[in-house]
Amino acid sequence: MSQRVLMDEQTLDEMLECLMEHVTIEMQGECTEETLFTVLLRAASTCESLEHTADTLEDAPDGSTIRYHLNKCDEMARMEEAINAALQSRVPGNLTTCAQRLAIDLNLQPYYGIPNADEAPYIYRSKAHDGTCSFYAYATCYVMRRNKRVTLAVTPVRRDDLMVGIITRLLDRATRFGVRIKHLYLDRGFFSVPVIRWLKALGVPVVMPVIIRGKHGGTRQLLQGGKSYKTHYTMKSKTYGEVTFDVWVICVYHNGKQGKHGRTYCAYVVHTVELRLRALYHDYRRRFGIESTYRLKNTCRIKTAMKNPVVRLLFVGIAFVLIDVWIYLLWTVISQPRRGGRLVFRQLFPLKRMLEFLRQAIDRRFQVKDAIYL
Repeated sequence: MSQRVLMDEQTLDEMLECLMEHVTIEMQGECTEETLFTVLLRAASTCESLEHTADTLEDAPDGSTIRYHLNKCDEMARMEEAINAALQSRVPGNLTTCAQRLAIDLNLQPYYGIPNADEAPYIYRSKAHDGTCSFYAYATCYVMRRNKRVTLAVTPVRRDDLMVGIITRLLDRATRFGVRIKHLYLDRGFFSVPVIRWLKALGVPVVMPVIIRGKHGGTRQLLQGGKSYKTHYTMKSKTYGEVTFDVWVICVYHNGKQGKHGRTYCAYVVHTVELRLRALYHDYRRRFGIESTYRLKNTCRIKTAMKNPVVRLLFVGIAFVLIDVWIYLLWTVISQPRRGGRLVFRQLFPLKRMLEFLRQAIDRRFQVKDAIYL
């Protein structure tokens, strides 16, 4: 006989407990903090706006009331601290017993329009994408471990932030939690003299793709020969000086896989990483799990046109907390301990089902409007 281990009400209670334990919003009147977070979770579970969600629920406060209370959030540092505390409170298992592989990357959300005085410091400029060069940017630190792939920290990126400062903030939060770094994987966007010099000074084991520049010289001259090899390279900058670092060049032969032929070169900045040369290419490919987290986040992010950057961080933070709680429930409830590693029944509880559980439980509490009256 099958045993029931998780219900939709339990899922909702777990999410509400996590948010209310760490995120504080000043409330007044009949609308309570629990009611507010419940409406936010309903909007996140359906990836809809607050206005539509409030209009759908019979006994929920209206959209203007919810926005009134949310706009009281005006301290970015306080909200960032609260979101990170919520993320780290639902980490499955114990990540502090051994060193972990970590990945850091930026997630960009398109911004359209003319920013006001509150928004301008948080508008990040990048290459054109989705019809704009302006974005809200959020940097995240992600744990690359099977069945424990959680977002450990998130920080908003300001317009004048340097990459070194972003990495330092995230690593500081990870180390304060007690996580030791086995390998740090960075995207090619971090490839610069200050970042490489800073990570070498800290002694962080790092792997980062080399940006190929030049027609014959520059970093392009590294791509030669038919075998993988290790070498050194000195990168110069008119502003930041120069830095010398180790480069591992991997020569990958496709041999008809996925219809590809010939060979491809991949060059990486490598510092104090204990790996075989041939294993580096496949090891770095695991970093793309952080991109999957961003895609999952977009399936449970509240749609909004609110201009308050603190509220926008809250909405993004709730999406990341949803994913972390989902992985936490998989590890603690939808699994069985066994010799050789815990067996997680991921197919029984995908993220989409968790979002459906939240929606069902909230609809029962507030009742959904089922008629239209003139």
